Amino acid sequence: MTGVLTTIHAKPQVTGAREEAGRRGGRCPTPYQVLGTAVWLLISVTAWRLPIAADFGQHAAAVERIRADWLHPSNPLLDIPGTGSPYYTPYTLALGLTARATDLHGWQLLRACGPLNLAVLLTGIATFTRTLSLRRWAPVLALGAFVVLWGPAHMEWSGFLGLQSMVRGITYPSALAVGLTFHLWALTSRFAQRGPGPGPWAYAGLGALAGLVVLIHPFTAMGAAIGMAALVAGRRRRWARSSGRWALTAAVAFAVAAWWPYFSVFSLIGDPTTDSMHRRLYHDLWSCYGLALAGLPALAWRARRDPFDPLVLMFVLGCGVAAYGWFTGHYAYGRIFGLLLVPLQFSLAVELAEIPPWTRLHQFLVPLAAIAACAGLVAQAGAVVPKGYAPVALQRTGHWPDYRWAADRIPVGEVVLTDGYRPSRALPAYGAYLVAPTWPDPSTPLAVRQARKAAVRAYFSPMTAGEDRRRIERAYKVRWVLTLPGEPEPPGATRVASGRVTGERLFRLRSPIG
Repeated sequence: MTGVLTTIHAKPQVTGAREEAGRRGGRCPTPYQVLGTAVWLLISVTAWRLPIAADFGQHAAAVERIRADWLHPSNPLLDIPGTGSPYYTPYTLALGLTARATDLHGWQLLRACGPLNLAVLLTGIATFTRTLSLRRWAPVLALGAFVVLWGPAHMEWSGFLGLQSMVRGITYPSALAVGLTFHLWALTSRFAQRGPGPGPWAYAGLGALAGLVVLIHPFTAMGAAIGMAALVAGRRRRWARSSGRWALTAAVAFAVAAWWPYFSVFSLIGDPTTDSMHRRLYHDLWSCYGLALAGLPALAWRARRDPFDPLVLMFVLGCGVAAYGWFTGHYAYGRIFGLLLVPLQFSLAVELAEIPPWTRLHQFLVPLAAIAACAGLVAQAGAVVPKGYAPVALQRTGHWPDYRWAADRIPVGEVVLTDGYRPSRALPAYGAYLVAPTWPDPSTPLAVRQARKAAVRAYFSPMTAGEDRRRIERAYKVRWVLTLPGEPEPPGATRVASGRVTGERLFRLRSPIG
């Protein structure tokens, strides 16, 4: 992949070729190798030290279920069958089987995957950028734009890899899928620019990689497919000669996705299960994504030179998907925003890398990019810059407490009942089951999810009688109860631990519930 040495426009190709030749002749590391290594170390160390939070518990729980029974894993969060759960991806399966072989826990392996996922992402950004420009600083600027140019208010979301969100979510399957997508785009561009390109086996391999991305994270796969289509369509003078091989790529990708035995990826198309939670992706678009508009003039310039430029097509198609999600109420399609900003970010990076010479466009872009970058750093750099070391006040995410004080006492596979936002997301990472799910799983019927949530609310209601609480405990095989400050002590329970930071209390029921 790193050998992709063809560019879209002739002008940067000549300059880039000379720079590439000079780089190969020397032994000094490239600017991107220096920056990429520094970013890899900084984010890897920061992510490793963070306490378990947000979606981490859901993914670690899925690994733990594969570790327990890889053929028929239970639901990641609930003590019920997990047939059809989309959390059982090839990524989860690989970690679960590794956990079985090594006797490590799911949360340990998932955390250890952060540096690996980050390496895939960083090499993918460099490889894809090299298909757009061979200028020495183009990958550096592309990386900077990708992690900084999001919105003036930071947002954490799986698959949205601004710096703040990347530090929290680099261990997630979505992070690996985004990294693989950049490699997928680089290969697609390489094949498309070579006319017929390599043999059929190479196209089949490209399809297998695309199918893998679909299975690892179907939401990211939307953007990956749009990017591939744009890259092929942008080479409109050449793609027809290899249309049969591109059909082979699509067929293999479809076959890989259809073959997966743990869930049907095609059943997720149009599924409304997660639409309500994704509505937030359309709230206040400026705050979430506005800084990426600094790349709009550069993208418009590319469109003026070539309306079929791949980055232009990628942006137009992505906007169409986002608009479809908004107008139809299928807000899950808003996940396209995670990759929709790439054409803006990379167009800006490539154009700035063309300096010198200085053009009127460059004179306009440089101050615009500098202002956007400063605003982006205020929003994003708080993820890695410690307090007291920043010259200005940076936006920071909330710090989650560590729940090992409770997890060390709850055996893997036992059910804990809690209505706390943070413990219900952290404790499943260590193998505990919940009574009610934290995130909607399409494999669990809506009626089941609603009934379980109602049971949790009833259990902690002061109006619920003690016998009714015991009935809930028996119905869901509850062995442990974790209460928030101010909530009453459960009847017939023994207090075994307390959280020093949060004031929460863990209780064990006196006899197992059968």
